[in-house]
Amino acid sequence: MPEWLEAGLWGLVGGAALVLGAAVAWWARVSRRVVAGIMAFGAGVLISALAFDLVDEAQRSGGLGPTAGGFLGGAAVYVAINVLLARRGARHRKRSGAQQPSEQDSAGSGAAIAVGALLDGVPESVVLGVSLLGGGGVGLTVLAAVFISNVPEGLSSAAGMKNAGRGAGYVFGVWSGIALASGVAALAGNVLLRTASPATVAAITAVAAGAILAMIADTMIPEAFERTELYTGLLATLGFLTAFVIERAGGG
Repeated sequence: MPEWLEAGLWGLVGGAALVLGAAVAWWARVSRRVVAGIMAFGAGVLISALAFDLVDEAQRSGGLGPTAGGFLGGAAVYVAINVLLARRGARHRKRSGAQQPSEQDSAGSGAAIAVGALLDGVPESVVLGVSLLGGGGVGLTVLAAVFISNVPEGLSSAAGMKNAGRGAGYVFGVWSGIALASGVAALAGNVLLRTASPATVAAITAVAAGAILAMIADTMIPEAFERTELYTGLLATLGFLTAFVIERAGGG
């Protein structure tokens, strides 16, 4: 299988976890405390993947300067776009309760939530595509982190969309579109960076990592803490440790 096609398929797998989470939220009643607990665990998994698979590897291959600059830049760009989307009604897009506005409450909020979901998912997918460069296979820890975190993200956000009165067509349209976009982003990341210098690859990886960390702090942790409160730290720690063990067991 061509590497670019494999990258696209792995990106699609990671994005499909969002659809899976949305389906669970739509057809089953899941305790918000359970969703928040999984969200906290997933946040820990992602943070571990950032530390050991993305930022550390970027620094080793491209140097500290490109890595630090890319990491800070990715976070800054994410936050800037997120602020604009929050003003249009997408601030609570990962919340499972009644925080999300309906279209009647805030016109255009549905589109803003969809764009916000795309903003959250693309950096993860680009990283998956980049992890295949060099023929070493997909980064197992990164893939596990993306999948584990995407299920509660899709579940929580879809529950909030349902509570805001949005229909199944909108909910599954958004998440199916994000899943497809995730595949395209992973494919594009692999193709566009195949001949790039190590410093460029390191910088792009760091940009994605910075955006992911900002996303965790801005959208995942608030939803997790709202319900798990003082247990959030422990659950995130368990997620971090799980990803660390996977990474070390895989020879990372």
